[in-house]
Amino acid sequence: MSTLEYGVSLYSYTGDMNTVLTLEDAFAEIADLGATGIEILGEGNISHYPTPETAWIDRWHALCAQYGLEPTNYGSWIDSRMWRHRDLTVDEGTDMLARDLRLASTLGFTSVRPKIGVVAMDLTPHPIWTGVIERNLDLAAELDIVICPEIHAPTPIRHPVVDEYVQFIQRTGSAHFRLLIDTGIFQRAVSTAHQDGLSDEAQEEGWRKPLALPMSDLVEVLPYTHFIQTKFFDIDDALVDQQIPWEEILRTLIENDWSGYLSSEYEGERSPYRSIEQVRRQHALLRRAEARIRG
Repeated sequence: MSTLEYGVSLYSYTGDMNTVLTLEDAFAEIADLGATGIEILGEGNISHYPTPETAWIDRWHALCAQYGLEPTNYGSWIDSRMWRHRDLTVDEGTDMLARDLRLASTLGFTSVRPKIGVVAMDLTPHPIWTGVIERNLDLAAELDIVICPEIHAPTPIRHPVVDEYVQFIQRTGSAHFRLLIDTGIFQRAVSTAHQDGLSDEAQEEGWRKPLALPMSDLVEVLPYTHFIQTKFFDIDDALVDQQIPWEEILRTLIENDWSGYLSSEYEGERSPYRSIEQVRRQHALLRRAEARIRG
């Protein structure tokens, strides 16, 4: 039977954590939603990354215990273009991912999303990805962490990138490499939300041209899917989302007996307090939809 658990990515609160929320405030907010999971970006949320002080690690565990939150997914960055004159080597990328796997384990996370630099606008990852991942599979197994690359717009599910990931799973037989699905790939209507730091071209390709993938595509990869980021942009006062078809997504997960975390990832406008209210609306919407589907 499908069991859906709800969490929140701290990325949802990016703007508010720079203005009105401390780390503990974010923990309290997530717990108050009734959520049980917390997702982070290593570089963005860990003090003195990649070598946090013992006091920070102890505080992290204390906050998890105090607010009853389970560390879920840890976002890792493998910057294949960190040097101007050359690309990252497989050895260097392997070391970076190993470092983040160990840090994620220290903090209690059960999955790591490696974001390896891309070589095309369809988000084709740099060719070092296979070597970097394969060399870390034993470590992932030792730490009991799932490495899960993200399927994110503008990459559809039926695409050579996803085919290669699935073939990698089948070839290695590893239970420690799976997929992370970003629900932005199911977006049906245009979002005009502006994202700081992205070029107009990237914004246009990333989500202003909805992929509107059918649920049948999701069904094909659910057996290989470990984690779902519930990407969204705007939910109105009546708890209606004009962009993401939540009822269809939840029905697909439930009817196909998928179990795991749905982790809120708000990517709408970043005005103060807006992300806090928007995440609350999403959790109310998702829980109502799940209750309707389950009858």
